[in-house]
Amino acid sequence: MSIPNIITLGRILLVPFIVWAIASNQMEIAFAIFVIAGVSDAVDGFLAKRFNMASELGALLDPLADKALLVSIYLALGIWGAVPGWIVILVVSRDIMIVGAVIVSWLFGKPIPMKPLMVSKLNTVVQVGYAALVLAALGFHFEQSPYNLILMGLVTIFTLVSVSFYLVEWVRHMSTIEAR
Repeated sequence: MSIPNIITLGRILLVPFIVWAIASNQMEIAFAIFVIAGVSDAVDGFLAKRFNMASELGALLDPLADKALLVSIYLALGIWGAVPGWIVILVVSRDIMIVGAVIVSWLFGKPIPMKPLMVSKLNTVVQVGYAALVLAALGFHFEQSPYNLILMGLVTIFTLVSVSFYLVEWVRHMSTIEAR
């Protein structure tokens, strides 16, 4: 268990606290926890690369932590009414489809390599940006417009492009399975 993996586990453990903060209308706290989670993501990545602490476990835990955090925040903000339901459905559905594809590939004995695409990294950036804007605006009472509309558009575009790229890659990967 390396230091980056411990930091990643800590980020996963922050998820219930941020959901609690959103559900309790403690948006300043939710924003602060979100910032801590973001900093921890940068720190664990830096440590893993800089000090050659990258591991197979870390390669699985890091995207899991990102997905758990973002899906939970989008669901909580959607239930709270701060994010449109269609954005929540889009973000959550993308992650469910990706996780489902990985599980199916494992079930068929043909695990797909876990490597994030550049469009997926950009997707994460815009999803994080939009969630941060919404949390900050709710916590510190400022007007989001027009930035929220711009970020919603970017979240929509990058989420759709990202899931499309993963779907194409998964179909190519799975098409090499021989019929029995």
